[in-house]
Amino acid sequence: MHMADALLSPAVGATMWAVSAGGVALTSARLCRERDDRLAPLMGVLGGFLFAAQMINFSIPGTGSSGHLTGGLLLAILLGPSAAFLTVASVLVVQAFFFADGGLLALGCNIFNLGVIPALLVYPLCYLRLIGPAPGPRREAAVTMSCALVAMQLGALCVVLETAASGISVLPLDKFLFLMQPIHLAIGLVEGAVTLAVVSFLRKARPELLGRGERARAASGRLALAGVLICALLVAGGLSRFASEKPDGLEWSVAKASGAPSLAERRFGLPAWLGALQKRTAWFPEYQAPAPAAVTQTGTASGKGSGVPGVVGTVVTVVLVVGAAALLRRGNRESATPEA
Repeated sequence: MHMADALLSPAVGATMWAVSAGGVALTSARLCRERDDRLAPLMGVLGGFLFAAQMINFSIPGTGSSGHLTGGLLLAILLGPSAAFLTVASVLVVQAFFFADGGLLALGCNIFNLGVIPALLVYPLCYLRLIGPAPGPRREAAVTMSCALVAMQLGALCVVLETAASGISVLPLDKFLFLMQPIHLAIGLVEGAVTLAVVSFLRKARPELLGRGERARAASGRLALAGVLICALLVAGGLSRFASEKPDGLEWSVAKASGAPSLAERRFGLPAWLGALQKRTAWFPEYQAPAPAAVTQTGTASGKGSGVPGVVGTVVTVVLVVGAAALLRRGNRESATPEA
């Protein structure tokens, strides 16, 4: 559900940049008030795992489309809303700048659709109010699945509304809407099932991780963090090579609604400048390693290439998230220190 710049006008893109920047400022201020230095490495390894997990596109039977996890709700359950949002935003920044996954003009929209909605809206307003302090299996399943579906449907709806507000694409609004919502309903079912499976496992094996407070941070020991990081690297470097190459739900919907495989790139103005900038910053466009690393013995590119892009992206995400969270904590400590 990573939007491309071809769907957006500069006015809508800039507006959503401002909205998402406001979310970053708000959640950064909240995170500065956290007094546990262990939150930064936990955010980092979970951000790296989310980056790796999003590389695995799964096919949606009977549609010719694919989907991937978004992870916003899951991270909110594990980290709390502010830390989860900043982690998701960091993953999207790495994807946009270094992998050309989602446009730079559309980055504000993508942060809002994939970060603000699940972490700052659905989690506090829906999940927390319904889950209760000691949910039974049925309640947990119902709440987790329904909240994952709500987050995915709202995100897909915002994509349609942002595209319609831009008014620059040839996509018929009604057709685009009726393609986007059902395909993301299917993706949302998988998202909900995975989120439920992880949360249910942790509730039995490591219930302290679901404390959403000091107990959760205390449970994130070095061995646990190292284990999550190793899993992320294995997923990014190995399993991602077997991801579905079918277009994702948004690309599939755009192709069906427009009758063209993709929308034409913009060759003038701000979108063209940002597109050129993205081409210069993208180390591995569309997660493909440069030849000959991404070429198989038969001489053809193979999906995610050699696995190097996934490993590099995971490491960069971990470093970015840990560094940003550590800087926020450092700034908070310095501002709290009285002058001599």
